[in-house]
Amino acid sequence: QVRLVESGGALVQAGGSLRLSCAGSGSTFSDFAIGWYRLAPGKQRELVAAIGPPGSTYADSVRDRFTISRDNTKKTVYLQMDDLKPEDTAVYYCKADRDFLNHYMGYRLADTDWGQGTQVTVST
Repeated sequence: QVRLVESGGALVQAGGSLRLSCAGSGSTFSDFAIGWYRLAPGKQRELVAAIGPPGSTYADSVRDRFTISRDNTKKTVYLQMDDLKPEDTAVYYCKADRDFLNHYMGYRLADTDWGQGTQVTVST
């Protein structure tokens, strides 16, 4: 198993940038696909981006603005968020799954065990 801790959230003005970090533990971190999810007030949780193996995927709303990457030597997955918009305001969570498709297909959205997440607030 792998345990994850999110960090990097902050208050930022629209058009600004942030980089979120998802720090993992466990010797098999590189075997896991990591997904970034967000939960905004009054909305359902959604997948923002996920990175494998074998690849990566993005929600349409962030595709040209966010970049997901990973550094397995540091057991960390990053979410670089550029050109932030007020609608990006949410608590952001990361999740691990051995199967990338479980993120891609939305199966992780049914989970009830989510970490503390990190708050991103984008002001106008």
